[in-house]
Amino acid sequence: MRIRRKKWAKEELENAKFYIDKPEEFKGNWQNKFSKKQSLHIELGCGKGSFISNLASKHRNINYIAVDMIEAMLGLSKRNIENAYNYENPENLFLIRANVEQILNVFDKKDKIERIYINFCNPWPKKKHNKKRLTHTRQLESYKNILIDNGEIYFKTDSDELFEASLEYLETANFEIVSKTNDLHEEPIFDENIITEHEKMFSEEGIKIKALIAKLK
Repeated sequence: MRIRRKKWAKEELENAKFYIDKPEEFKGNWQNKFSKKQSLHIELGCGKGSFISNLASKHRNINYIAVDMIEAMLGLSKRNIENAYNYENPENLFLIRANVEQILNVFDKKDKIERIYINFCNPWPKKKHNKKRLTHTRQLESYKNILIDNGEIYFKTDSDELFEASLEYLETANFEIVSKTNDLHEEPIFDENIITEHEKMFSEEGIKIKALIAKLK
């Protein structure tokens, strides 16, 4: 998604206690970064942060890290997080700036990540760009190096082609498809489904939401 530069974002992010601009400094030590050691879930490509802010504020018994690399998006996420937490500093959520393609610079097995959320990522439809997909086999191999045994991936998309390709990528990377659906709103597979901005927009256009849960074997 293209988004205009937010002149205020840099200063606001620098002043936010829950924002980390150089997350690689905490690689392998994220469990100690939080005030409590709890299950750790991450969202890759958090965008404006509506999903993670709602999820994390409802489940304070779980620690969360939201990842994006675009300053304007991170700034919007910061504001949404503050709103969800009634402007109190969240103790179970960090917002970080990182390139998902280089995720192994930020996390490793010591971080004990139990779940990865990927919501409406760029489908990169041109074949020459497929390797940039967040569900591509190349990326999945990286996730295997940060997830615990039996760690999960929760994935949602509006793209039929990306969804079908992702099923193949996951099988190739030795993930087990625990559950899948071609119409999430008619056939729920999540215990809780927080509807993202993209999800609402696509649904209103009549586009069915595809979703899956995959587990690392």
